[in-house]
Parts: sequence; structure tokens; C-alpha cells
Amino acid sequence: MTDTQIQSGETVPDSSDKLDKGVLMVAGVVVLGAIMSILDITVVSVALNTFQEEFDATAAEVAWTMTGYTLALASVIPLTGWAADRFGTKRLYLLAVVLFTAGSVLCATATSLELLVLYRVLQGLGGGMLMPLGMTILTRAAGPERVGRVMAVLGIPMLLGPIFGPILGGALIQSASWHWIFLINLPIGIAAIVYAWVVLPKDEVEPSESFDWLGMVLLSPGLAAFLYGVSSIPEEGTAMAARVLVPAVVGLALIVAFVPWALAKRNIHPLVELRLFSNKNMTVAIIAMSLFAIAFFGASLLFPLYFIQVRGEGTLFTGWLLAPQGFGAMITMPIAGILADKIGPGKIVLTGVTVITVGMAMFTQIGADTSYVYILGALFIMGLGMGGTMMPIMTAALATLTAHNVARGSTLLNITQQVAASIGTALFSVILTNQIKGSDTIAQAGAVRGAAGSDDPSALARAAEQLGIDPTSLEQLFARATSDLADSFATVFIVATVLVACCLIPAAFLPRKKVAPVDPTAMMGH
Repeated sequence: MTDTQIQSGETVPDSSDKLDKGVLMVAGVVVLGAIMSILDITVVSVALNTFQEEFDATAAEVAWTMTGYTLALASVIPLTGWAADRFGTKRLYLLAVVLFTAGSVLCATATSLELLVLYRVLQGLGGGMLMPLGMTILTRAAGPERVGRVMAVLGIPMLLGPIFGPILGGALIQSASWHWIFLINLPIGIAAIVYAWVVLPKDEVEPSESFDWLGMVLLSPGLAAFLYGVSSIPEEGTAMAARVLVPAVVGLALIVAFVPWALAKRNIHPLVELRLFSNKNMTVAIIAMSLFAIAFFGASLLFPLYFIQVRGEGTLFTGWLLAPQGFGAMITMPIAGILADKIGPGKIVLTGVTVITVGMAMFTQIGADTSYVYILGALFIMGLGMGGTMMPIMTAALATLTAHNVARGSTLLNITQQVAASIGTALFSVILTNQIKGSDTIAQAGAVRGAAGSDDPSALARAAEQLGIDPTSLEQLFARATSDLADSFATVFIVATVLVACCLIPAAFLPRKKVAPVDPTAMMGH
């Protein structure tokens, strides 16, 4: 591909087998922003108990520090494609980093839970733009022939963030205070702003497309309401609760109403370009991404819970136990990126999903005392597969889009991923909860511990007597309860294995040869 000026004023360099210095410099900017955004989600997750103590709040109230961030993130993603075309990717990226950094500093100064939630929403508005913008910037900089390699670069923080976030969060809370899980973003944010200002090409924005106000009124609140309903399922324990059904149904109705409006001929520039589904690769990739995100993000919830609830490990050590997954992904991700560009993403994704299925299937056999060598080996195998799955799927979606449509395509992918991840988390939480509720032994052990108020043997014995349980059988009761708890996890991993294996079906339809650059006149958008 020859040098071509593309919309937003960025230049697509000559393609070659390797990523040149200019593309790597741009990749550094994007990865720095992605690390901030993704690490923040998982770092904060380990501080929820600390927030309960600090602000004298309930678990449900503290959960809003996560929910508020997620809802803001989901609301702003649809705007990103239009705003990237209207203001330019560099300006918008700088604004996103500034919003995120400012929100982080404000979070550290919060004196009440209400203020903390408000500042987390500000963080989410910035964080929601970072990933779709980063995908757009990298894809435009590298050109379609090298999109697999740049997606592999962007995938590093996406896969490592959930693994190393708890380690960093636990270490900061133990050695300093909860304020530092937010303050750490200040130097990173300043570095990202300076780096982006120097490295990213200057924006030369052409006359703006009209803004889809009706689309915004329908889609952004619709996504936020739907995700709020879905994210309330674990706490309510059922999808039939009013707190789940009302916002989910209202949100879904708004999203459904957006579809015919987005496809209407008179709506020349919809907020989210659903006409991209006319691209077979984009459609298949989004189906594959949805299934993968439900299975992957849902199962990711189970791994740390198993170590903490069944094996009794602390948060910090649990983070280290999850590290083999990241190491496996680091090995295969660069290789998968290069191969996706050379032979097409189809074969890579099929191989990756097969490997993940094998790793996940190993977890269906875990018990209360399964060897850590076996468990860490299974996590490493899963990591190897993940490195060859998520980013090649995104490569398949973006490689055949014109430069103008890359921003809209990355927006569509990020919305899909966000919704699917929330559904996966809710689905697996409910399945696990129902499995645990089905065990009378777990209920008895929980009742004894609850009545005792501590793990002191004498207090446990007194509580057992009060509940009509033989105190001499407590050790056996707790052992059986732990075994039942492990069996509950193993059963849920069967569901996760089946869902991951289902990804093989859409993966079989992904391109199995090198993707040819698209003719800009062949796609809509010009």
C-alpha cells in the first residue's frame, strides 16, 4: 500500500513485514492509555472491602464504584466513532487521557462514597474512549496488511490487566493506602499526555459529519440501562427481580428502537454504523467476539474466587497464582499477530479457541485439594490459547474496513465486548450462586461460621451446639462444605468449556487466507 492521506490527517505508511519505528511509537502511546484504563478496573476491584470500612457502607453501596465506572464507559463508547471523525483522533485521545487522569486524582481526594462514585463516572467517560480510539489510531497507522501485529500489541494490556491489576491493587493497599490505587494514574497520565502530544500525527479534520442526536438519545441511555440491569443480577440472584427487569427491558427497548433508525436511508451518519454488518468478516468476527467475551470474562471471575473461597488464599497471592495465564498469552500473542497478517486470522483463532477449550476442560476436574501444578498448568495452557484468539478476531473485523470506517468499526467491537462481558459476568455469577445454594452442607457450615462470628474453635463449637450440630463433627462438616464448594466451581467450568467451544463455529467462517486491502469505494462511508 502506498502512502495515502486518510481522513483525520493521519498517514498510512508503506507496509512491510515488520512494524516500523513510527508505528511502534504510536503503539506505545495507545498501550500506555489502555494500561491505565484496564488496570484501573481490576485494581479497584480489590479495594471494595476497604471502601466499605472507609465509608461505613454496605457491599451493595460500594459496588457503585464499579457500576458507575462501567455505565459511564458504556455510554461514551458509541460517541467515540463520530467524535474521532469530528475532532480528530489526537485531540480526542488527549481529552480522554486528561478526563481519566483528572478523574483519578479526584477519586483519591473523595471524602464520601457519593463523591467517589461521581469521580469514577468522570474516569469512565475518559476510559471509555481510550480503547476504541486506540484501536482506530493503531489500525490507521499500520494499514490493513499489518493490523494483526498492531492488534497483538494492543492486546497485551487487555489480557495482562485483569491478571496483574489485583497484584498491584493489593500491594498498594497493603503498603500505602487506598488513595494510591488512584494517585498512581497521575504520573502515568502525565506521561501519556506528553507522549501522545509529541508522537501522534497532527489532526487535519475535514468538514464534520452531522451528529446523530436521536441515535445518542436512544443508544447511550439504552446501553447504560441494559448493563445496569444485567450487572444487578448477581446481587439479586435472579433475572426476574424488578431491579434487573425494569432497567434491562427499558434499555433493550431503546437499543432495539435504535436499530431501524441507524439503518434508515435518511440517517446518513448514524451514531453507530450498523451497515458495517454488510461486511461478512465484521459480522462473523462480532459473533465470535460476543461468544468469546461471555465465556472468557465470565470464567475470569471464577479463577480468583476459587483460590480465595476454596483454597483460602489472600488477594495478593491469588493475583500471582493467575500470572501463568498472562505469561502464556505473552508467548503466543506476537506470533499470532504476525501469522494473522500472513495467513489470515481464521486458522489462528480456530487453534486458539481449541487450546483454550482444552485448558478450560481441565478446570472441570478441580477439587478442594487439586495440585497447584495442575491448576497453574491449566491456566498457562488457557493463556497460550487466549494470545491467539481475541486480537486475531478483532483483526478479522478491522482489516477489511476503509480508513474512514475504522473508527466506527472499533466502536462497534468495543460496544459488543462491553455488553458481552457484562452478560458473561452476570451469567456465571448466577450459575455459581445457584450451585452453592443447592448444597445443604455449605449452608450448614455457613450458618455455624455466621453464628460464631469468628474462626475460634470454642466459638464455633458453641455455635454448633446452638444450631443442634454435633461439635465433634465440625471438622468433617467444613471439609465436606469445602469439597462441595469446589464441586460447584467444577460444574460452572463445564458451562464455560461448552461456551468457549461454541466459539469454534463462527471462527470456522473467519478468513483463512491473507486479507486483501479493501477498495475505499467498495464500502459505504464516502
